Amino acid sequence: MASQVFYRKFRSQTLAEVVGQEPVTQTLLNALTSSRISHAYLFCGPRGTGKTSTARIVAKAVNCLTNGQGEPCNTCEMCQAITEGRALDVIEIDAASNTGVDDIRSLREKVNYAPNQARYKVYIIDEVHMLSTSASNALLKTLEEPPAHVIFILATTESHKILPTIMSRCQRFDFHRIAQDDIVGHLNHICNVEGITIEPEAVRLVARSATGSLRDALNLLEQLTTYYGTDITLHQTREMLGITGDWRTKKLARHIINNDVAVGVATINSVNTDGLNLRQFNRELVEYLRGLLLVKTGAEEAVDLTAEDLAELKELASQASLPQVLKAVKVFGQLELDLESHSTLPLELAIVDCSLASLPEQERPAQQPEYEAPQPQKKAAAAPPTSRPEESQPVPETTPAEVTPSASYASSPQTFDDEIARLRQDWKRLIAEAPPEIRRTPAMAILRSAGVMPVSIDNGTVILSSRYPYLKEKLEDPENQRVVENAISSFLGRPCRVRCVSEDNHLVREALRLGGQIVNTEEE
Repeated sequence: MASQVFYRKFRSQTLAEVVGQEPVTQTLLNALTSSRISHAYLFCGPRGTGKTSTARIVAKAVNCLTNGQGEPCNTCEMCQAITEGRALDVIEIDAASNTGVDDIRSLREKVNYAPNQARYKVYIIDEVHMLSTSASNALLKTLEEPPAHVIFILATTESHKILPTIMSRCQRFDFHRIAQDDIVGHLNHICNVEGITIEPEAVRLVARSATGSLRDALNLLEQLTTYYGTDITLHQTREMLGITGDWRTKKLARHIINNDVAVGVATINSVNTDGLNLRQFNRELVEYLRGLLLVKTGAEEAVDLTAEDLAELKELASQASLPQVLKAVKVFGQLELDLESHSTLPLELAIVDCSLASLPEQERPAQQPEYEAPQPQKKAAAAPPTSRPEESQPVPETTPAEVTPSASYASSPQTFDDEIARLRQDWKRLIAEAPPEIRRTPAMAILRSAGVMPVSIDNGTVILSSRYPYLKEKLEDPENQRVVENAISSFLGRPCRVRCVSEDNHLVREALRLGGQIVNTEEE
């Protein structure tokens, strides 16, 4: 005898064997026991949840020669004929390939003929929502008042496409996605029967990947046994399903919460260097962030993780705010459609975007910081009208950040060369030692990211080069520019302006090395 696939070999043969649909099966069993059989049923629900199997069980139950009420015996000639698909009085029609009105007219003519052997002639119409409007209308009258020996069982995955007039003529039963625990129990039963040894975590992973479809779960299990044999591990299951299971998803989630942009970008590039599929890595990251969101909102019972992983997730959730986690889930979740498996740029931009928006409004710097670049110029312009020379003496005693650069200072190229060299050498220290009131701002998060570096000083204005136009646009925001000017001015000990330009890394740097300068094209 030819071998059968698992989902056919282990198809439910009684209502008690139907997995995870107790409300439906109990109602049908009560109707069969009390002989209160309806002339038309409508089974609705996702794929792989037992609609067609239940329809065949009902067909056997109403035609069983031994019982005739309740569960079918599965031993009489009629039950075996229906199980094997050779019963003439149980007609299965695929509405997806018989959509026309002529097909339904032919069905209406055959309905009037009495059954050949069975007590009832049962029509099982699968994917009934695929019938055309004219075909559906042609079925209405027969469906409402069929002959006494006919039972219609309609099955569909998209009940919203069925005409309301057809729904009103049927008893409707809704099949729901099967719970993971029920799928796990059924898979373990099949493994025991087939002599398959599989790790418990691998079984749960298969059940979770099936997303509530028992047929999908059985197909995945059969694929595993076909490829790896009867001894299956968690690593093999992850490999077949394309799941990386990489520990760096947790590390990257922690970097996102801690706003560690530089370390996060390095993690992303290490994943890419190791040859992992970035699309799948992003899916797992989003799933982990989703678990973090559920824990943060108090719905931790919905997270399917081990006790150790759940404790780690709770510890991370205690360090994050709800808006921060929500932003991360949204940003990385939207990368699913556009993420290229060979490019790390979308992930890098996403982690920078999360850092820029991670701070709540009350933690952002005040609108007027200690230093604002334009203010010293106004003070210097107001100094000449003083009437007595002695009143202007205290001016040199002010802090360097409050002194407007003099003409001699601004015209000293050697001074500018020293400053730009100092900025390049101590750029990380500048960021680390920024004033406390601006240290955790979006602007400083941009400076911490890869791709923003000082390249020159033009007439007292510090020129920053940005590898990505996205970061350049962010730096040109007035608030971000003001914060960056404050940080650099505090480091240099004098007020300065900041301007950001886009650059091609090797070309611009080589031009600067040879003595070139970036011209202020905005003034031109």
